[in-house]
Amino acid sequence: MNNVFENIYTRRSYRCYKPDTVPAELVEKIVTAGTFAATGMNKQSPIIIAVTNKEVRDNLSRLNASIMGREDGSDPFYGAPAVIIVLADKSVSTHVYDGSLVLGNMMLAAHECGLASCWIHRAKEEFELPEGKELLKRLGVEGDYEGIGHLIVGYPDGDEPQLRPRKENYAYYID
Repeated sequence: MNNVFENIYTRRSYRCYKPDTVPAELVEKIVTAGTFAATGMNKQSPIIIAVTNKEVRDNLSRLNASIMGREDGSDPFYGAPAVIIVLADKSVSTHVYDGSLVLGNMMLAAHECGLASCWIHRAKEEFELPEGKELLKRLGVEGDYEGIGHLIVGYPDGDEPQLRPRKENYAYYID
């Protein structure tokens, strides 16, 4: 089977991670794969922020949990040591689609690198908060960006999630 198809068919979303640090070169490979995602009219509206700093990662987790209404110390990042955030320029009409394709590329790249990943929502709300805006400001990010999603990345802790059957009538064909 072609490696691309194999990755597509075998990638799963993991919700339990070992605390082991993800090597910087693997994070960079994943991020680079994201930069090669297709974007509307090649405007490249997304930006990618790779977070491996535990303090920043934990603060993002706390914000994300708060948005969920979870103040109980739960970790919506499931213990993953790396979080890769995708935001996209709101002035580009395809920004949500562009950012989604970036996340998809990075999920497949993480799988190819032998890492587990999972797309975590609430980036939109997170980067509308003063704390999210402050993080962007500290990084020197200027412009009007919308959070598209977080990709948590790390080494899986536990068994591979089972493949769920594809739903009936998922695809239609016109000959």
